[in-house]
Amino acid sequence: MKITLITFFLSALFYISSPKAVLSDVFSTSRITEDSLTIKIPFPLKLGAVSDTYINEKRVKIDSFYNKNINSPYYSGSFIVAKNGHIIYEDYKGYANVKTGKKIDAATPIHLASISKVLTATAILRLVQQDNITLDQKVTDWLPKFPYKSTTIRTLLNHRSGLPHYANFPALMKKSWNRKKVLTNQEVYEILAQKKLKLLSANDTRFDYCNTNYVILALIIEKATGLNYRKAMQELIFKPLGMNNSYVFNFDTDKETASQSYRGNTIFPWDQFDNLYGDKNIYSTPRDLVKFDLGTYSPEFINQELLQEAYFGYSAGNVKNAVKDYGLGMRMRFLPPTGEKMVYHNGWWHGNNTSFIPVKKDTVTVICLGNKYSNRPYATLSMASSLFYKKETAIEKPLPPETECEE
Repeated sequence: MKITLITFFLSALFYISSPKAVLSDVFSTSRITEDSLTIKIPFPLKLGAVSDTYINEKRVKIDSFYNKNINSPYYSGSFIVAKNGHIIYEDYKGYANVKTGKKIDAATPIHLASISKVLTATAILRLVQQDNITLDQKVTDWLPKFPYKSTTIRTLLNHRSGLPHYANFPALMKKSWNRKKVLTNQEVYEILAQKKLKLLSANDTRFDYCNTNYVILALIIEKATGLNYRKAMQELIFKPLGMNNSYVFNFDTDKETASQSYRGNTIFPWDQFDNLYGDKNIYSTPRDLVKFDLGTYSPEFINQELLQEAYFGYSAGNVKNAVKDYGLGMRMRFLPPTGEKMVYHNGWWHGNNTSFIPVKKDTVTVICLGNKYSNRPYATLSMASSLFYKKETAIEKPLPPETECEE
């Protein structure tokens, strides 16, 4: 009896004192092995082992930050931090579908929102690597009816094309706009070609974050590969890296099976922009995105010199003490006090709020995918800057109210 009580007491003490992620699915069962905590890809990598000292030190700090700033009743989703593919911390909570009771776990794909742009841009770079396209090629080489003759693939990627936003088409076209029609990428292209809507700025003169750019890039991927975007992304990104839980959403067939997004417990309704892809509509998991990030360290997957094009800022060169910039499908911030560069991309679509931070200097990947409308996932930027960069403050700025979400 005494032995039983002692065992119970020690078990309870361990439960209370241990970091929560250590007790999540990946850490809590008899299935724990070194392999179960290590994410691998079918490409050679020169990344070293991760010491227990490093893991334990970071895990405690991550756990503290996660439970203070992300893990709350407002948050539902998936979270992971990995170094060299070794999982330091992960947690899954909430529901992929409240009605069916399907919970989010490590294999649940969540809408990436604008993190999809990172993968679309990488698909373009892979096509450049294959000598299929060039970055400074004119869009009209692939889409002859495209009305803006100066626009290049590069200025689509870095949001310096000046294209009008497809979300503004209803206001621009007024009574001629059909609010019930669900748009396709091809129809966005045809509207631009037929209406010749005015550019917001001349090509390559100003940064303007615009989803239309990546809708057009998806069409170029289709033209260059001879495949639809869904299949092209499988061949260029998902299959080579073993991203088996990733896919491009099909509006006609996936609405019933895809993870839902919520405001509170209310499902966000579909709208007329939910069939567009390239800028959004990739569903994936944190573990699959770790595989994607690992791929960026392998020259056999992506040429390293070419990859640096994505991490080069194109719009803040003349800005004194610049705070942020944009590369090719990748955002960046310059952290005080040294101006050290952190690359990342956030996303927001309906109730999905997402954050992807590849800490390149430390071969760390930080990912938070939320499917319940909240700014909580964006706190990962503060966590990454305080734990993996020289910036010492734990929070860059106070978190805004839960209803104020922005990329």
